[in-house]
Amino acid sequence: MKRGSTPFHIDRKGYHLMLDAVPVCVCTQCGEVYFEETEVDTIQEVMRLLDEKTEKLEVIS
Repeated sequence: MKRGSTPFHIDRKGYHLMLDAVPVCVCTQCGEVYFEETEVDTIQEVMRLLDEKTEKLEVIS
């Protein structure tokens, strides 16, 4: 395993979240990317905050 970074993006509840460089561990044999707990917790917290804030936006048809 070696340290690296990878982009992260998700389409969720009317918004698009894109992070350009999230720290990860990368398998040197197969290239599989592994997020550490700290990064997962941070991404989940950002998504929770975005969920709360976007609920307040009203869609006008």
